[in-house]
Amino acid sequence: MNKKINFSFSKLVIVLAAFVITGTAAGQSTSKEKRLVRDCKQAKADFINTDGLMKNLFSSAYGYVIFPNVGKGGIGIGGAAGNGIVYEGGNIIGKAKLTQLSIGFQFGGQSYREVIFFESSSDLDRFKQNKIEFSAQASAVAVTAGVSANVKYKEGVMIFTQQKGGLMYEASVGGQKFNFTSF
Repeated sequence: MNKKINFSFSKLVIVLAAFVITGTAAGQSTSKEKRLVRDCKQAKADFINTDGLMKNLFSSAYGYVIFPNVGKGGIGIGGAAGNGIVYEGGNIIGKAKLTQLSIGFQFGGQSYREVIFFESSSDLDRFKQNKIEFSAQASAVAVTAGVSANVKYKEGVMIFTQQKGGLMYEASVGGQKFNFTSF
C-alpha cells in the first residue's frame, strides 16, 4: 500500500513538473511575441515619423509584414535574418521569419527595419504560402521624407527599409526568403 502511494505521488510530481516546464516555455514564447509586436508598433511609428505619407500605405494596403530588427553582416559572403509580424486589414494574423544570403564585395554589419506591403489578398496569400522570395533584382526603397509618394507596387508588393545602425560596404548579389506561421 505504501509503495502504491509513493508511486502515485511520484507520478503526480512528474506531471506537475511537466506542466511547470511547459508553462514556462509557453510564457517565454508569449513574452518574445509580445516584445516583437511592441517592436513592430514602434517600427511602424518610426516609418510614419520619417515619411508621413506612409500612414496612407499602412491603411490602404491589403496587408503588410513588419520586420523591426533585421541584422545583416558579411565578409565576402553575407547574411541577414529577422522576425516580423504579419498584418491583414490592420489585424495581426501571424509571424514571419526573413533570411537572406548574399555574395560579393561586402564588409561590415548593420541593422535595419523592413516593411513589405501587399496590394491584394492573392499577394498576401502567396506570402502566407511561403511562395514569395525576392531575388537580387527586387529593390527596396530606403525611407526618407516624402519618398513613398511616388512608389508603386511591383508584382503586388512594395518594400521599404530603414537603417537603424551599423556600417556596411556592399556591392553584392543575394535574395530574401520568408517563412510565415499563423497564430
